[in-house]
Amino acid sequence: MTDISIAFIGLGNMGGPMAINLAKAGFRVQAFDLDATACALVAEHGAHIADSARAAVEGAEIVISMLPASHHVEALYLGSDTAPGLFDGLPAGTLVIDCSTIAPTSAQKLAAAGESRSLAVLDAPVSGGTAGATAATLTFMVGGESSALKRAHLVLERMGKNIFHAGDAGAGQAAKLCNNMLLGILMIGTSEALNLGQSLGLDASVLANIMTKSSGANWVLEKYNPVPGVMEGVPAARGYSGGFGTDLMLKDLGLALEAAITQRAPVPLGGLAESLYAAHSASGNGLLDFSSVLRMLQPRGA
Repeated sequence: MTDISIAFIGLGNMGGPMAINLAKAGFRVQAFDLDATACALVAEHGAHIADSARAAVEGAEIVISMLPASHHVEALYLGSDTAPGLFDGLPAGTLVIDCSTIAPTSAQKLAAAGESRSLAVLDAPVSGGTAGATAATLTFMVGGESSALKRAHLVLERMGKNIFHAGDAGAGQAAKLCNNMLLGILMIGTSEALNLGQSLGLDASVLANIMTKSSGANWVLEKYNPVPGVMEGVPAARGYSGGFGTDLMLKDLGLALEAAITQRAPVPLGGLAESLYAAHSASGNGLLDFSSVLRMLQPRGA
């Protein structure tokens, strides 16, 4: 077991497997989540479950968080009207790695607040989905100081396969928003193509194999097919449960559009994708994996 003590806050579909991989690697993991079931699963793999986020960070050299949105992350570290943030109690020199997907401006706000308290703060959102989190093959897009990233490498490489330094604070989040906007667009386009093929009498598995070897090849076809029965181990194979929720994709697209407006960068397909996922969520599919957007294209009852 390594002497490094890690606090891990947020044990959902992504954070849970990431914390488990750290525990398996021999780190001393002190974890916390509001969901008792998520805590119990992580505890089965050797992590200690704390009574609160503040208790989890006691004695921790590294703090990692994986939370849903910017306001959750800011409340955790900077505090709210009802409770102080973790930054107020962390000792100088603590390394904070936020793996949530949040607004680049929020990441920059955290980094500035951390610097004023002599804390090293990295924004390190991930790509790779729940399968990547479980298999420890995630891609980390990191924003922050090179010296802090050097300290973080030992931990990040136990959870992921690719670690990229995108730039200064907030750069990791900027890269993630660009990536997820493209992913959202690709999922819709791939779903359209597969649905069209099926309507023309093609077998979805055959068509997917053809396109994977052709100019339409993309990550969705290769790793995350949205058609049930085509690929094992993906959300489509289990009723679109687990995975990356439609509402989370909608949140990320919203952040991308906000950034695009600020920078006056045109993203017409990103805007259309956001509208389609919003309609899909409004139809009661917000908690289903985002690949369930395929259902929007199918006849009722399909």
